[in-house]
Amino acid sequence: MAAVTEHIDHEINPGGADGVVSSLRRPLIEGHKTHAEVTDDICRILDRRPGAGWWAAFSIAVCLLIAGAIATAHTVTTGIGTWGLNKTIGWAFDITNFVFWIGIGHAGTFISAILFLFNQKWRTSVNRSAEAMTLFAVMCAGLFPVIHMGRPWLFYWILPYPNQRGSLWVNFRSPLVWDFFAISTYFTISLVFWYLGLVPDLATVRDRTVSKFRRGIYRVMSLGWNGSNRTWSRYETVYLVLAALATPLVLSVHSIVSFDFATSLIPGWHSTIFPPYFVAGAVFSGFAMVMTLMILVRKLMRLENYITPHHLENMCKVTLLTGSIVSIAYLTEVFIGFYSGNPNEMFVILNRVLGPYAWAYWTMVTCNMVVPQFFWSKRIRTSIPMIFVLSILINVGMWFERFVIIVTSLHRDFLPSSWAMYVPTVTEVTILLGSFGLFFTLFLLFLRLFPAISMNEVKGILHYAERR
Repeated sequence: MAAVTEHIDHEINPGGADGVVSSLRRPLIEGHKTHAEVTDDICRILDRRPGAGWWAAFSIAVCLLIAGAIATAHTVTTGIGTWGLNKTIGWAFDITNFVFWIGIGHAGTFISAILFLFNQKWRTSVNRSAEAMTLFAVMCAGLFPVIHMGRPWLFYWILPYPNQRGSLWVNFRSPLVWDFFAISTYFTISLVFWYLGLVPDLATVRDRTVSKFRRGIYRVMSLGWNGSNRTWSRYETVYLVLAALATPLVLSVHSIVSFDFATSLIPGWHSTIFPPYFVAGAVFSGFAMVMTLMILVRKLMRLENYITPHHLENMCKVTLLTGSIVSIAYLTEVFIGFYSGNPNEMFVILNRVLGPYAWAYWTMVTCNMVVPQFFWSKRIRTSIPMIFVLSILINVGMWFERFVIIVTSLHRDFLPSSWAMYVPTVTEVTILLGSFGLFFTLFLLFLRLFPAISMNEVKGILHYAERR
């Protein structure tokens, strides 16, 4: 029997000098790559000219970015009266987009920090791009509160610094201040974590490039990396410490964002389940965006051997788990609303389900409760076109979740005479599209300037499935 098993393993990996493939593990990297081939494949993306697909995507992203910049300039010079806000609905598209983008940024830290601490080897092909996605999503998120201030040039007033205004300091009981500290901390830790992981690969690119200009830039950015045993030892220690520091941020940042709503007295907002509900939703939407991007990257950059269906299947499983948690939170919210016996809470629930914005509520329910359940099927989890479509639908649903929470809780308040409807203006829609333009412009530039996959980590799992 053992001889038969050895023969089967040898057939799977014929002539494997380093070992035979275990029947219990799947290779995480396909194509029987050597260390040199990994370096060549990843660095070749930086060396060759961008293809037609990259230029097409970049052109569309830049056009959206320019349109968004024009709409933002129009808003700043004219005022937020260019938006569809009114006395009843003071938050709408801007805060919806803010919470949406913050949620998108959670998957990168989850993949890089939490999965690293849990020793999940499959993360190595997607963590670099997910970390970059986190940074760009947080940048997009930070724009909306600043624009909503009306006078964005005075954004620094939120900083608690000694000033000429006497005893006028920031209000530390304001959720806006909490958001500022949470987001700035999250962005700083994520940036340091992403950059530290890049350093060994930047040194590799530095030693390979023939352009003096690029070599000079990569020499500065690689911080004198020499690849010695002492350097690697200290690098791994610092990386582990940063992963431990970044892990609580996954839980804290979106919990603090949920406090924007949960600390109020408005029915539909002041719910104790909001912190875990928002965190699960953030990881849920973030993984959906990572899957969307990774499918595009593996095709545009020809990285099918590194971003395999196995990676996507694992991300589908995480999406299924977090999507199920979000579904339970939806049902819990409805149950608590009716079980409380509070007529105001029950009215908000009924207004969401049957009111004028019911179409948004049922879009949310369909995309966030029904769509993820398709991932129970292994056939769908391994079908890349299906994963791509479902991941986009999930992100649509998560955007509508924030829209439903904000708008339907505000547009019909305690005073029926002040009830109002909200309709976004062209300016608001253009700013939203501009944020997507900014996100994809930065991400596409990242693919051209930095290694999209962590070479040093991938080399450590080349023999993951082999039995010595």
